Amino acid sequence: MATVELRFSALPEHVRTARLVAAAVARRAGVDEAVLDEVRLAVGEACSRAVGLHQNGGITAPVQVLLIEEEKQFSIEVGDEAPRHAPGDRAPGSAGDDAEADEDEMGLAVISGLVDDVEVTAGEHGGAIRMTWPSTPSVAVLP
Repeated sequence: MATVELRFSALPEHVRTARLVAAAVARRAGVDEAVLDEVRLAVGEACSRAVGLHQNGGITAPVQVLLIEEEKQFSIEVGDEAPRHAPGDRAPGSAGDDAEADEDEMGLAVISGLVDDVEVTAGEHGGAIRMTWPSTPSVAVLP
């Protein structure tokens, strides 16, 4: 199992780099070419969500992206350190909190529409979105 770890400051301009790295590693891991656009879009949405959570919460810690190559699957986990309730839970708060929660749920809906295998975790110490795609490892051909 090979893992690539990427950490970046919670700034929107770094999301594009995360998308490019994720697509390159996914291609190398054997993810089907037809799915790479979905990988890019899903990673972009997950990273943008994490950046927004960090910025809204005043969190200076970096966003973490793990790219995990396993035997027949490729996973990407985007982690943040923004404390919150599980998706769908509404804590009492202002209208701004409701707008942020709606935006968060919309982002999760977009990701779920792009990726068949998605796992979302959230808690008081942050959360993560783990997305998984099937892969066929490349076989080295020796002369």
